[in-house]
Amino acid sequence: MSRRPIFLLKGVIRMMKKFFAAVMLTLLLTLTTSAADAATAAEKRQQIDELSAKALAKLYEKYPHAQRVINETYAWATLSNTGIKLGLFGDAHGRGVAVNNQTGERVYLKMAEQSVGLGIGAKEYNLIFLIANREAWDNFIIGKIRFGTSAEASASDGISGGTIEGADYVAPGVWVFQMTTKGLALQAELKGTKIWRDKKLNEVKS
Repeated sequence: MSRRPIFLLKGVIRMMKKFFAAVMLTLLLTLTTSAADAATAAEKRQQIDELSAKALAKLYEKYPHAQRVINETYAWATLSNTGIKLGLFGDAHGRGVAVNNQTGERVYLKMAEQSVGLGIGAKEYNLIFLIANREAWDNFIIGKIRFGTSAEASASDGISGGTIEGADYVAPGVWVFQMTTKGLALQAELKGTKIWRDKKLNEVKS
């Protein structure tokens, strides 16, 4: 019997072994990466929730009435922002969570901001949004809100007809408190700010 077919057969077997080994390695890496991504997403959600709790605590310390308003409004959101501003142009980014008081839904968010103005230095602040109705909620979480500020607008809480001390009216059905991470109130400047749903952090959680 010729030895050539035997050598060919052994070669095919070696190639098949290498192929299956490569397939198993790829599968293992895929599963490991998926598990790592899931853990990282869970960790990020937890970090955002912790930042949200801290932002609310600072807000309530400065404006105790805000706790009632947030509990009674349709929905609310917090975004923690860290950015650098150099010269005329600045950019900032942040993450946060929106909570619908009516449905219990939690939506994790991203934020990007581009501003024009004089100033040099770092800025770290929290935005706490009040969302008055379903339409404003839907627009907010899909990124359709176009922000502007109106210092003269009455920041009605939509509940008792009163004004919300410290809040600025920034879009239809949306008001915001803006504070430094140390709890100092700021004037809201949200023109050029975009907020949208974070797809990765809103995937089905195990």
